[in-house]
Amino acid sequence: MDKQNIILVGAPMDAGKRRQGCRMGPDAYRVAGLAEALADLGHNVTDLGDTQPDQVDIEESDHLFALPECVGWTQALCRTACDAAQQSVPIFLGGDHALSMGTVSGMAQHADRIGRPLFVLWLDAHSDFHTPSSSGSGNLHGTPVAYVTGQDGFDAFPSLASPVPTSRVGMIGLRSVDPEERAALEKDHAMLADMRSIDEHGIKAPLLAFLEKVRAANGVLHVSLDVDFLDPSIAPAVGTTVPGGATEREAHLVMELLHESRLVCSLDLVELNPFLDERGRTAKLMVDLAASLMGRRIFDRPTRSF
Repeated sequence: MDKQNIILVGAPMDAGKRRQGCRMGPDAYRVAGLAEALADLGHNVTDLGDTQPDQVDIEESDHLFALPECVGWTQALCRTACDAAQQSVPIFLGGDHALSMGTVSGMAQHADRIGRPLFVLWLDAHSDFHTPSSSGSGNLHGTPVAYVTGQDGFDAFPSLASPVPTSRVGMIGLRSVDPEERAALEKDHAMLADMRSIDEHGIKAPLLAFLEKVRAANGVLHVSLDVDFLDPSIAPAVGTTVPGGATEREAHLVMELLHESRLVCSLDLVELNPFLDERGRTAKLMVDLAASLMGRRIFDRPTRSF
């Protein structure tokens, strides 16, 4: 197995939605032993601590929750991601999913710098393809894919130096997508694999097809893993639970296949709300999944007690 330099970046962002708790996520991953699990695999692991949002001169919005703070996080994380990617595989410890507006845009800039296209794999129950004007809730954690693909309506946010075409986005685990989001994603040729298709055909086929697309383009891959990709029976610590998610074995298979692809350049771990967890079981599972992505095989998995 290749040994890599891994940088952990805490992103205690809790501005993308009204239900609070995700700001505790980075420390929960640390307590659950993420750095130790990766180091045990032989990787060089550096924890940069927690990023803080930039201070921005933007007025609050009547509709969008915590708009100035979200913009500040986007600016800061874009800069941090672009810098960290020069020397390592960055893993961003969230924090709600709005943090991906910064991490993906920063990784896209890095990919442009090295002359390779960035692809994005979105492991999530939701497509997060709303724009500020289409969001009924005003919660910006439902908008990051729309932002990084250059959709209209994000005038308050930094202009994108390197937008990611929607055709380079793959989504697996979908089961709560608004009709207008689905129509827009299908029109722009995103790869969509909802849980019905996974039940019928398995999780391996759509993932391998997407990875082949990345490989054929000589691309690099950013993976964004939302806790609600997983079934809430095994991962309860998320404020947006949707029944019928991925099983533990399906999720580990995805991570193992991603490791074998050698295409992953960065990872988001998002939407962990430790306040909703049961004795840390969700944080521990997410750590196990990150370890699988970085090379832990099924035979190497430790026995857990809760």
